[in-house]
Amino acid sequence: MITDSGKNLNRFILLFVLLKVGLNLLAMSHFGFQRDELLHLALGDHLDWGFKEVPPFIALLARISTTIFGESIFATRIFSTLAGGLIIWFTGKTVEAIGGKKFAVALACLTLILSPAFAASDYLFQPVVFDQLWWVITAYLVIKYLNTSQPKHMYLLGVVIGIGLLTKYTMAFFAIAMILSLLLTRQRRILWSKPVAIAALISIVIFLPNIFWQFRHHLPLFTHMKNLREQQLNYIKPSDFIKQQLLINGIALFTWLGGLLFLLFSPGQNKYRFIAFTFLLVFIFLLEMNGKDYYIFGAYPMLFAAGGYFFEQWLKNKAMRVLVLAVLTLPNLVLLPLALPFLPIDQTIAAFKFVHLAPTWEDQKQHPLSQDYADMFGWDELGEKVARAYKSLTPEQQKHAQIFADNYGDAGAVYHYGKAYGLPEVASLNSSFTLWAPDSLNAHYIIYVDDDGGGNVTGRLAPYVERFIKLDEIKSPYAREKGTAIFLLINPKPALNMIYQKELAKKRLE
Repeated sequence: MITDSGKNLNRFILLFVLLKVGLNLLAMSHFGFQRDELLHLALGDHLDWGFKEVPPFIALLARISTTIFGESIFATRIFSTLAGGLIIWFTGKTVEAIGGKKFAVALACLTLILSPAFAASDYLFQPVVFDQLWWVITAYLVIKYLNTSQPKHMYLLGVVIGIGLLTKYTMAFFAIAMILSLLLTRQRRILWSKPVAIAALISIVIFLPNIFWQFRHHLPLFTHMKNLREQQLNYIKPSDFIKQQLLINGIALFTWLGGLLFLLFSPGQNKYRFIAFTFLLVFIFLLEMNGKDYYIFGAYPMLFAAGGYFFEQWLKNKAMRVLVLAVLTLPNLVLLPLALPFLPIDQTIAAFKFVHLAPTWEDQKQHPLSQDYADMFGWDELGEKVARAYKSLTPEQQKHAQIFADNYGDAGAVYHYGKAYGLPEVASLNSSFTLWAPDSLNAHYIIYVDDDGGGNVTGRLAPYVERFIKLDEIKSPYAREKGTAIFLLINPKPALNMIYQKELAKKRLE
């Protein structure tokens, strides 16, 4: 039963949900698709119980989204925007569940909304925002079960964890960390209950199809993790991970850190201490595994909720509450354009200059824009120029033509924009495009997208074609893919197809 005060608090939480959604709406159509979004849209056209780099949930959402809303940037980001709003909703409800009132809700929700980490990660169509949502709901449902002992909360938890595992495998880290944390506290008693066993069974049944898919496809998860570790994670130092966690939320650091310390050391918080232990276990695990900074984002909202409650208990004076709310939110307004692209490109670049920040990309060089922003430029240009290259062929030549792209970003762009231009489906041996790549690359004409600016053609492919012509390249000054070249390969030799087939067979076994 919801009391009048509960209804009022729900309406109050809803104000912050609307603020979050409103900010995302402002940013939705600025810049273009991000490279991962283009991959996820392609996955939606090839539904299965798993893919090379992600579980199937994002692909199913892509199919639903494109079927109902279409394939525009705005349409693609509707579900991620709704998920961002739900994260705020369940953060506010978590505050309520642990005993917080309006000030606690306001502080927790507003600092979370303006946190650069969550502003940046909660509007793109990527698994990360949905992963965060399932983590937040998981913490909320465990708290509700502790408070009410109602089995329905545990059964829902089983569903949430199961769907979470189909969204991103990091849900396993969080679920295991929460179980271990409960074992460390007096709340361990709930683990031996029948509802918990049923919840575990529900989550396993939901996740089972992906497990079967993994075995049928030679466990690509482990190959993906191996490649990720070799190519990216091994370069992340523990000290870098710690520093990132202290910086990614900006001034909101003091909200979640206050919540963490409150849960750890306040004598009256024994009931909810497992929340702090869960965060610390996930933190330690990712520190040891050289995890990326955003892997842990889903564990922060429960600390924001605890932080709001802590400040509410500590501050009784209204003037002090207003001051603390201002101090813990207003500075992050300066950082907001760096995380959420609601300004035009020139003003966004000016914002980076204003805070004297020159972002460093994976190439270890400094650039005027963040790598995330740069990954949103050039894709429409690539699609248009590949279409122009294809249309330059005669109708007879087009019958014997194929398109090949080096990386999944290029392939995703050609795949997405190629629909409007009537292009044949692009082939690629990168990422999940391998799963539906053609068995042969044996056309007389191959339009080749070289992500090395021509280095792959001149350095590797030249001996295997009769001749090649560079047709164009990405020229957008803001694009991470600037310089990616478009070639026409004429009369490839049989040896090229043999190399392709050998590489395809290898990729399909990984």
